[in-house]
Amino acid sequence: MSDSNRNIPLYTAGGMQVSCNAVNACPDKESAFKVRMGTLEKIRSYVTANVGFVDFYQGSKVRLVCLPEYFLSGFMLGESHEDWHEKACIHYDGPEYEFLGKLAQDNNIFLSGNVYEIDPNFPELYFQTCFIIGPNGDVILRYRRLTSAFEMTPHDVLDKYLDIYGIEGLFPVADTEIGRLGCIASEEIMWPELVRAMCLRGTEVLLQPTSEPGSPKMTDRQVARKARAMENHIYIVASNTASIENTPIPAYTCSAHSCVVDYKGETMAEAASGGESMLAHAIIDIDYLRARRRQGGMFNHFSRQLTDVYAMMYSKYPLHTGNALLKDGQVQPHPDRDWFRNRQDDLLERLTKAGLL
Repeated sequence: MSDSNRNIPLYTAGGMQVSCNAVNACPDKESAFKVRMGTLEKIRSYVTANVGFVDFYQGSKVRLVCLPEYFLSGFMLGESHEDWHEKACIHYDGPEYEFLGKLAQDNNIFLSGNVYEIDPNFPELYFQTCFIIGPNGDVILRYRRLTSAFEMTPHDVLDKYLDIYGIEGLFPVADTEIGRLGCIASEEIMWPELVRAMCLRGTEVLLQPTSEPGSPKMTDRQVARKARAMENHIYIVASNTASIENTPIPAYTCSAHSCVVDYKGETMAEAASGGESMLAHAIIDIDYLRARRRQGGMFNHFSRQLTDVYAMMYSKYPLHTGNALLKDGQVQPHPDRDWFRNRQDDLLERLTKAGLL
């Protein structure tokens, strides 16, 4: 099929496996900002080279690039939430987004990644945010991570978040010229329900900025990516860190397995461990994907979901309920890690007493 006969031309999507220069050791917000801008300069050269090289080498235009999880900061290692808010989080309309917008515009791509971000509607808090920037340079999607062990999420301020953004804001999907795009963060690939919710909203290509342990053995998240792609008939583009520098943790602990997985659960391309790479890229065929998803048969697991029955069970057994950081409609200060540990311990105790564990 020629591109002239297609609704959406073939294009290349890829995960950029790049090293993160962490800001944990930075003494103040000014020095942390300099670290972030240095990372952005490196990414600009990498993305520009990637687009030019792949266009020439593969004969398919790069239209979609994914960057790793918290690529501008690294993750918390004992800092207070106030300190992290000050030096690791970027603002909703900050210069970092301006830089990335210009990069997307210059290369005519959709650019995704994950950052710690301050939402003006929740200035007391910060969210781990997956974003997509369009070729016009504008942010067209923000997904705030919903599942986290030690960080606040929109679920913790659920009623207020829904009042502002609606259910569409919890599970945002961007309908674009290259297909319907969604995002999740890192270990969220382990929750089938979360990915299914994104797909019920129309996602065809799921972007997964991640920073996950790599191994020569099959990892849990590799298994999960294959399962989520197959059971929902979607492409998944995952971008892992190559290393995380300037922390006490060995730099290459979270490395490797940036990849593109197709709707059959097959890995189309994957980057090796041990360094930065742009080799996790593959050609995306949205027209064929749509035709396949509309075809009947036993293989079409997505169309055979008994969502009404599942909804009954979930309502009967509420596990982790929302609004933990809302009191009388007011957002509460971010609690410490012990609060999150105690919350999970209390839940496990209740499940044990109920005979469910």
